[in-house]
Amino acid sequence: MSVSLEERVAILESEILLIKKKVEISTTKPWWEKNLGKFANSSDYDKAMQLGIKYRLHS
Repeated sequence: MSVSLEERVAILESEILLIKKKVEISTTKPWWEKNLGKFANSSDYDKAMQLGIKYRLHS
């Protein structure tokens, strides 16, 4: 069974509306506020920062 062009356009329009709603919801806060504190008390993060400093000092 073949889907008509009108049906395909209607499906695409509804999917675009869903995407727009998700984008609007996700942009209510700046990206940095969403990630604030994500790596608090993380030894891996601290080690990555130390390695970054060491790299910048010696390059």
